[in-house]
Amino acid sequence: MKKLFLTLILACFCSFSIALPSALASHTADSVEVFEAIDEFLTSIPADYHKLGDTQALKGLMTKDNLLVIDVREPSEYADGHIPTAINIPLRTISQNLNQIPKNRPVVLYCSSGYRTAMALTSLQLLGYDNVQSFPPSLAGWQAAGEPIEP
Repeated sequence: MKKLFLTLILACFCSFSIALPSALASHTADSVEVFEAIDEFLTSIPADYHKLGDTQALKGLMTKDNLLVIDVREPSEYADGHIPTAINIPLRTISQNLNQIPKNRPVVLYCSSGYRTAMALTSLQLLGYDNVQSFPPSLAGWQAAGEPIEP
């Protein structure tokens, strides 16, 4: 059930042309369980789900709390420049690199625009990580604020 739920959520983020209500209506009682699981997940999202909405908030966390910053872009993008101290775990390899993502300290994810970050954040939340946040301004917002990047 969890795998099916994750697949549905990721499909929605990937903008596949799936009409969830009509797809659910055309299936059996299992679909009701899927709908209820999705509803439970969506209603449990806290209001501050993307609470690191600006560069100053990220910089504040970077100076304390033993923060881990993860760049979920591809290695070639990371090599072109990244937020200082960030490690690179591409979105497509998140599940193979869970050993690098702690559950006992703050973790912040970012990419170039926020799209991959949202998918990674949702995936980690579904895998039981409650210490992970996104940085919606992403690398573009970091650079627009005049902050340095590392090669």
